[in-house]
Amino acid sequence: MDWDKLRIFHSVADAGSLTHAGDKLNLSQSAVSRQVRALEEALDATLFHRHARGLILTEQGELLFDATTAMSKRLEAAAARIRDSEEEVFGDLRVTTTTGFGTLWLAPRLPKLYEKYPDLKVDLMLEERVLDLPMREADVAIRMKEPSQADLIRKRLMSVRMRAYATKSYLKDNPVPLQLEDMKDHRLICQNTDSAQVGASVSLVKELMTYDVKSTLTVNNYFGVLQGVLNNLGIGILPDYVIQDFPDLVRVLPEVESAEVPVFLAYPEELRHSKRISAFRDFVQDEIISYRKALRNKEIT
Repeated sequence: MDWDKLRIFHSVADAGSLTHAGDKLNLSQSAVSRQVRALEEALDATLFHRHARGLILTEQGELLFDATTAMSKRLEAAAARIRDSEEEVFGDLRVTTTTGFGTLWLAPRLPKLYEKYPDLKVDLMLEERVLDLPMREADVAIRMKEPSQADLIRKRLMSVRMRAYATKSYLKDNPVPLQLEDMKDHRLICQNTDSAQVGASVSLVKELMTYDVKSTLTVNNYFGVLQGVLNNLGIGILPDYVIQDFPDLVRVLPEVESAEVPVFLAYPEELRHSKRISAFRDFVQDEIISYRKALRNKEIT
């Protein structure tokens, strides 16, 4: 099968338009159209439904697009391994993690990574959906549970617990809660239990909701919860890793905490020797060590 025609088909299917695919490939619309028709004739199949608003894949087109997508990701992986044969760390690195961990812990620390590797191009993909690393939807992941996908190298980084926090200024103006029943005098700020998040957090929030909490603010990510707490709207349920970077936060109700949530770093087996992956892995591990030391020092003082 003609690889060039497959490449053009993939671009058209991805763009949903002959014109947009042509712009991306630096080809005229007519040239793209000829290549797609030639591929359809070679396969004796119709790959697209054509209508005024663009192109839609047929069932046969969907099958071929799945195949070309897998091929494209494998080629990207091969290219990455070839680039990583050099001594220098450079190029694209796609990192996926949760919105909370990515915005509140990882992103603020990335300047140190760029300082050491200025030619690195990090694409930070923040979402709760677990991306498929073996299919190269991302290069490396940091997740709040052990990845179940096959052919992955996994390393446990640390553990996290969800706890109750308020600002010092909020606690000056409001009665400090001494027991869970006191939550009736405060607004609870937390993630919506219907939003995608770790089960330990959902369980803790559901337990708190059984008390007579009269006012709540629910958000679909921890960044929003943190903003509510920092703006003195009430007491928030947040991961304990926020304490280091937000010293105005004070833990309240020490008996309130979730079950332990493990944090794992994972990447495909085929990227074992990637220098970009190694650089990122070592950077994260060093930051975890610094984070733990800071927490210990804070506990001592």
